Amino acid sequence: MDRDEGTQRQGLGPVLTVPNLISFTRLLGVPLFLYLFLATDATGWAVVVLVVGGLSDWVDGFAARRLKQVSRLGELLDPLADRLYILATLFALTFKDVVPWWFTIALLAREAVMVLCLVVLRILGHGPPPVHYVGKTATAVLLMGFPMMLLAKVSDAARSWALPSGWALLWWGIVLYWVAAVFYFIQAAIHVRAGRLQASDAS
Repeated sequence: MDRDEGTQRQGLGPVLTVPNLISFTRLLGVPLFLYLFLATDATGWAVVVLVVGGLSDWVDGFAARRLKQVSRLGELLDPLADRLYILATLFALTFKDVVPWWFTIALLAREAVMVLCLVVLRILGHGPPPVHYVGKTATAVLLMGFPMMLLAKVSDAARSWALPSGWALLWWGIVLYWVAAVFYFIQAAIHVRAGRLQASDAS
């Protein structure tokens, strides 16, 4: 039996854990941010939601390790919350002309590469590769850069330092994001090759 299939059959593990509750709360923060930023004038609160969402990305992982509450569900929720935060924030900031379209296209192209990689793995009977620390770092940097860009947009007093800081973080984040995609691709190729070798040995 394939190792990924065996992992899937073990279930998602415990649900009501502290890290999972943090991840669920982060997911609720996505529609809250969109409402505050797009439907109301509460841009300051939208910045707060983004900052809290970015910080909680580190908190849930720390809690999982510290409390020894690592679960398969948590491993799925964490990247899902990361991706939703990034995509929702990206589209909202692009719609409001805070982030340019070319940056959005560059980030979405990376997401398309990742989706294609996951689809190929799924077709071949494999699960997703493990989350790489470079990808987690890229996500954290982007989630710090977006609030900076938003702050520069809404505050003339903060613009002089928030705008260059935001762009520095976004450039750093998107470069790391693409580097992580290369690492994931290499991991996936190694995973598929190892599976083929095991199948060949078994036959």
